[in-house]
Amino acid sequence: MAKSQSDSYKKAGVDIEAGYKSVQLIKNSVAKTYSKNVLSDLGGFSGLYEMDLSETPNPVLVSGTDGVGTKLKLAFLLDKHDTIGIDCVAMCVNDIITVGAKPLTFLDYIAVGKNQPEKIKDIVEGVVEGCLQSGCSLVGGETAEMPGFYSEGEYDIAGYATGVVDKSKIINKETMIAGDILIAIPSTGVHSNGFSLVRSVFNLEEDAFKTYEGFDKPLGEILLEPTKIYVNDILRIRDKVKIRAISHVTGGGFYENVPRAMKDGLTAKINKADIKTPPIFDLIEKTGNIPSRDMYNTFNMGVGMVVIVAKEDSATTLSLIPGSYVLGEVIMGDEGIILC
Repeated sequence: MAKSQSDSYKKAGVDIEAGYKSVQLIKNSVAKTYSKNVLSDLGGFSGLYEMDLSETPNPVLVSGTDGVGTKLKLAFLLDKHDTIGIDCVAMCVNDIITVGAKPLTFLDYIAVGKNQPEKIKDIVEGVVEGCLQSGCSLVGGETAEMPGFYSEGEYDIAGYATGVVDKSKIINKETMIAGDILIAIPSTGVHSNGFSLVRSVFNLEEDAFKTYEGFDKPLGEILLEPTKIYVNDILRIRDKVKIRAISHVTGGGFYENVPRAMKDGLTAKINKADIKTPPIFDLIEKTGNIPSRDMYNTFNMGVGMVVIVAKEDSATTLSLIPGSYVLGEVIMGDEGIILC
């Protein structure tokens, strides 16, 4: 095969050969995510995945896409790029698991100002780790070198996940009734939402390297902690308890995301005192003098996912999901959520 190269394109800022080197650096890592269902290899025009539907007689494909947002600014500042990929996978698979879908495949898209193969390798290894945690295969992706559009040291990343659930097992909030119990599954911190507010509160170019009182590591490291992936927690309980609905608490916090999971005429009642909020959120609130209402309308406040189950199944759910706890209950009402 003829070697592909273009000196003119390279002078314009796009290094084709750097792209080839990136692929070679990530090829072995990506292969770790392949299941027996993957029929293609990295480098083709598309990814092939053979579905095993022996236990899914009426399959429904479920898709989700997302990015990491301005948390990337912190990765640039700290020059740490091996966890951002986990965030990207998490934001996608955590969405599709809310209807009970098992993730199957993942695609990533990375746009850079300048292709630096070793940095691409770090980013993709984070994606690989996220795929391994969620049990899905990284069947393809795209790295686009865009000089003049992104600064040389900056990039953006987005992902796309596809999963499957049998139609009879789709989690449907229409089965919800008053008296159901809200179960909190803790977050690992700020996750990947609200960083525009975080960056307005702190001068991260200085504060990211400070270790604040009561913390054992610098602020930047705490904020860069990757988003928790909840796939295995939900799959563990999916066929054992009556899941009424699931809310992935992302941008918009409690006030936006919990009502999305509520059946019309029903409301989630949550006592703030029952929420186990990590110290990082207290630091953000006090440093920025942010009203409590805004905190709960921006951040996850320590609760990355809310699972609503039948009352009789709450004890089983708690026993199967490490770290989970009772967050509140479902009551009659049209408010969607009451935080008191």
